[in-house]
Amino acid sequence: MTKPRIAVAGIHIESSTFTPYMSTADDFIVTRGEELMDRFYWRDEDWATQIEWIPVLHSRALPGGVVERGAYDAWKAEILEGLAGAGPLDGLFFDIHGAMSVQGMDDAEGDLINAIRGVIGPDPMVSASMDLHGNVSQDLFDGCDILTCYRLAPHEDALESRRRAAYNLGMRLLNGQPKPVKALVHVPVLLPGEKTSTRIEPAKSLYKMIDPIEEMDGILDAAIWIGFAWADQPRCKGAVVVTGDDAGLVKEQAERIGQYFWDVRDAFEFVAPVASMKECLAAAEDGPKPFFISDSGDNPGAGGADDVTVALKALLEWKPVQDATLDIVYASIIDPVAAGAAWEAGVGAEVDLEVGGHIDTREPGPLNVHARVEALADDPMGGRTALLRTGGLRFIVTTNRNQYTMYSQFELLGVDITTADVVVVKIGYLEPDLYETQKGWLMALTPGGVDQDLIRLGHHKIERPMYPFDSDMADPDLHAQVVVP
Repeated sequence: MTKPRIAVAGIHIESSTFTPYMSTADDFIVTRGEELMDRFYWRDEDWATQIEWIPVLHSRALPGGVVERGAYDAWKAEILEGLAGAGPLDGLFFDIHGAMSVQGMDDAEGDLINAIRGVIGPDPMVSASMDLHGNVSQDLFDGCDILTCYRLAPHEDALESRRRAAYNLGMRLLNGQPKPVKALVHVPVLLPGEKTSTRIEPAKSLYKMIDPIEEMDGILDAAIWIGFAWADQPRCKGAVVVTGDDAGLVKEQAERIGQYFWDVRDAFEFVAPVASMKECLAAAEDGPKPFFISDSGDNPGAGGADDVTVALKALLEWKPVQDATLDIVYASIIDPVAAGAAWEAGVGAEVDLEVGGHIDTREPGPLNVHARVEALADDPMGGRTALLRTGGLRFIVTTNRNQYTMYSQFELLGVDITTADVVVVKIGYLEPDLYETQKGWLMALTPGGVDQDLIRLGHHKIERPMYPFDSDMADPDLHAQVVVP
């Protein structure tokens, strides 16, 4: 038997259209050939060895701003050229996020899949792996035959989800099965990830609907997208896609999930108690240690610029910092000039720096700080990085945008967050290492390109009515769009 031939390609980033930061080619890690396939832990599993994989190009970046058009066009052209030269294909594993924004486009993934179909034609089976914070536009739905996404937020199942997308595609081709029936329900709800974490209700129960549905005869996959709240585009909304071989059941289950999603819209709440930055600091002073505060509005993991100085200013003015009565860690702020000056001065040096506020210039803007250089490290993502101390505060300044989510990142600078009194991180919901460490946690509703107050951001291009922007809207039409091959 001739091995099925499956190409692998994609561009993976989520982009806030509300941040002034622009993501360029320098922000991405690009893999091709065997290096691309090495990303997948399942490549040596029995089913995968029965397939001829044709790795073309994959480009991935930390969430950021709108992607520079030239970078996107170059990768798109390389993907199309690679597919055109790959010979006859049976399938494509389309490894994407689903919330990429590109200069001059409202639906970048839709543009990419349309161009790909123009090269490979309508026959190859396409399976997309996505983030649950991605968006399922009409063009993306039309261009793909199987669509699935993560089922956990935080995304502890990201690798498993990619395997599922590849496995579903590979096994249908190995078994000689046709393209599945697919059903789409768009749900006019647009909420931030910090209100839809699967750690808590109602998202926990919403996503628990998936496993029993997938066990039904005639169902291949069921997937739920929360959508991406920090982009102002018509495609941004909740979505449900169910695929399988029983058209009636596929439609029924897609509509059942979509209806439940809509019915619980008012029940979504923040994953942690929320407050202003000053209120968070007041609670942290006497709260259990280590006490964590999320600087949520400038979270680089959702596309924030990573240099808004609202939280840093509040820390510098906080009495426990000035009196050095608590051990406080702040991670982090991008400022390549400040980081470079710290590197030039060296460990132990006293430096006067202007920090932050150069990308997202909203008040208070750049801050003048006198600090001692405590540690230097060359971080794989953050580049040349410095740990600076002023009073009781140790804060991290990076050359590149970075998000601190794991012990190992702090340990590069000799920081043990488990023994700190207060840890402030530019993040929304806490990733596993941080979540397991905290003894108390508040989310600060700070301003920035990923402000949790969506109404304050000012969306103009999303479809209306949309919850919660139109909280008294009538019940929407949640009938599924069904495609039978």
